[in-house]
Amino acid sequence: MKRMGSFFGETTTTTTSTSSSPSGSPVMDQNRRELVFKILVVGDIGAGKTAIIRRAVDNIFSDAYKGRTRKPDPDPTQSTIGVDFALKSVKLNPKTTTWLQLWDIAGQERYGNLTRVYYKEAVAALVVFDLTRPASFEAVRKWKSDIDAKVALANGDPIPCILVANKSDLVNVPLNEDVMNQYCKEHGFLDWMVTSAKKDVGITEAMTAITQHIMARSPIDDDLDEDDDLIHLASNEARPLGYGCCWSG
Repeated sequence: MKRMGSFFGETTTTTTSTSSSPSGSPVMDQNRRELVFKILVVGDIGAGKTAIIRRAVDNIFSDAYKGRTRKPDPDPTQSTIGVDFALKSVKLNPKTTTWLQLWDIAGQERYGNLTRVYYKEAVAALVVFDLTRPASFEAVRKWKSDIDAKVALANGDPIPCILVANKSDLVNVPLNEDVMNQYCKEHGFLDWMVTSAKKDVGITEAMTAITQHIMARSPIDDDLDEDDDLIHLASNEARPLGYGCCWSG
């Protein structure tokens, strides 16, 4: 495998593989490639970042995840320490496989000084908040500002960010779509999604959306066939005062 270059945090490779022709003789295929995109998953402690990643990557969920309660202040001793990451496979076309490197960034303030290191070479971000905790939504702007201040695309533009409203299985009041669209426009989010890691709602859509936003800004996008405009996620073989601006009532 030979490294051919990079797009922001992504690595492009070509792999020489051997397959058999109908006659049984080996055929060398040097056109297959793999891409790696580093994606930040940030948000306040207990927002459900780890649960989202585990659902996306392994298609599993556990009620034992940190912060899986309606308590106003999740237990910091049960939360991610520093940073962790996992890989999610995405099939762009028959010859292009993309790996989403999902970085689970700790939500505690004490790790704030380290985020510049964690953010390095990221090409996109999911900013997650907990629908049951208004304070986690109020922190969204802080996380977005932190990302914009510490990482950017090669051309200086902000990395694409999607706002993720998690734990929809715990609330009955829907978000106000018009207000959320306006909020995203004002604060630089390209899109917003409602998710439930427990019920597996919106997780695949969020991963597909962030991949599409990355590819739209990627110089390699022109190499994809015109009929390969659909991105297929690989099967898992592998609102109170704070809610007032965005919740329907």
